[in-house]
Amino acid sequence: MIRLFEKFGIPRTLLLGFLAVAIFMTGDGFELTFLSKYMVDQGFTASQASLLVTVYGLFAALGGWTAGVLAEMFGARRVMMFGACWWIGVHLVFLGLALPSGIYPFILGIYAVRGIGYPLFIYSFVVLMAQYIPPARLASATGFFWTCFSLGIGVFGAYLPSYIMPHFGEYRTFWFALPFSIVGTIMCFFCVPKNKVVKGDGLSTAEKLKELTDGATILFTNRKIAICAVIRIINNLLLYGFPVIMPLYLCTTKYGGINIFKTEEWMRIWGFVFVVTLIFNTFWGWFMDRFGWVWPMRWFGCGVLAVGSVLFYYMPRWFGPNTLMMIVASIVVGIGTCAFSCLPTIMTLEAPDKQGAALSAYNLAAGLTTFVGPGIATVLLPVIGIEGICWTYAALYVVALLLTFTLHPKQPGFDEKGRRIPGARTIGDELVEEAEQEVTLVADSSSESESRTIASGTKTTKVMATA
Repeated sequence: MIRLFEKFGIPRTLLLGFLAVAIFMTGDGFELTFLSKYMVDQGFTASQASLLVTVYGLFAALGGWTAGVLAEMFGARRVMMFGACWWIGVHLVFLGLALPSGIYPFILGIYAVRGIGYPLFIYSFVVLMAQYIPPARLASATGFFWTCFSLGIGVFGAYLPSYIMPHFGEYRTFWFALPFSIVGTIMCFFCVPKNKVVKGDGLSTAEKLKELTDGATILFTNRKIAICAVIRIINNLLLYGFPVIMPLYLCTTKYGGINIFKTEEWMRIWGFVFVVTLIFNTFWGWFMDRFGWVWPMRWFGCGVLAVGSVLFYYMPRWFGPNTLMMIVASIVVGIGTCAFSCLPTIMTLEAPDKQGAALSAYNLAAGLTTFVGPGIATVLLPVIGIEGICWTYAALYVVALLLTFTLHPKQPGFDEKGRRIPGARTIGDELVEEAEQEVTLVADSSSESESRTIASGTKTTKVMATA
């Protein structure tokens, strides 16, 4: 089994760390599919419920931005532990004090600052991936990372509360998140390795602050990084926007809702999106490493999600309360969401001397998508309604599709236009080109041996074979 993971570029030293991410994100995702409806049921407006998720995303973006550089400066495991303990502590305040008070500013403030925690946990782990996994396998490993993320926040995070809530109620269901987050934290402490390199050793406070700010300033100094960041923000708009508007659309009559599904039915429909991502996160990483990074993201990512944005709205209008057809829409969204696993690899290659800053920019963008997705719903819901929001998401995916035409990363084994070089193949973790092989035969009087030198660019792999 371990060898199977290693074929996908997952070193055994990180394997339990991936599992810790999945378990921790199960706790973080518990309230995602029904929090907005819960808030509306408590007497708050849909805009207030949406603002709650929006501000949470803003603080998550802050955590994401700092995670990459902090993990390089102080060690990923240390930052992961801090983020996990922060999340657990604030979650206890949120459930024990904020929600029971019914005071919206208090609820908003506590829920917002909780958003800092999970990005520190998961995105610090991305730094370890960059240090332990060769670039030729990093897209595959990133796909597996998002598979673990989806398994937690989407599959278990959606399906478990859908079965718990009918028996315990919505408020008590929030509490079931804690055991998962605690177990994920314990696994992080015991199973996640230390950094190979801790960049902060020997740096002054001013130098450390400069490293931190590089994660944001690189967006203004490196155009390719900025373009990738915009695409990353657009990537997950549906994952964080739909949980805000779709419960209102499918389970209530408010804001043009059609009220044809129960809340737990909607949760299971949405959970199927993440079931699909379990397969396609890993598949797209493997596929992109072998057939190109950019064009699958363009057509199977941006293009498919543009369709999925409106399909989710019109499926119930065309077919009524047909769960099967809603699952079809979920499959479309799941397939498209996964086809962006090459982005962190592209961003680190575009800034080889500032990989920590590039990963911080990636994490910042990943956090901003949790802000922008529900933020669009907050601003536009009273103006253009749920249908208009779905079309807005679709238009943004078209924008991302056009932006991909500006990306031409130097992928090993491919030319500048993203076309595979004839004869390119994989040996171990290196991509080499047979067309550029140098073959040197070395004869030994006592035995027949062969030494082949295979050159690819500036990299050389030596293969010794005994006849």
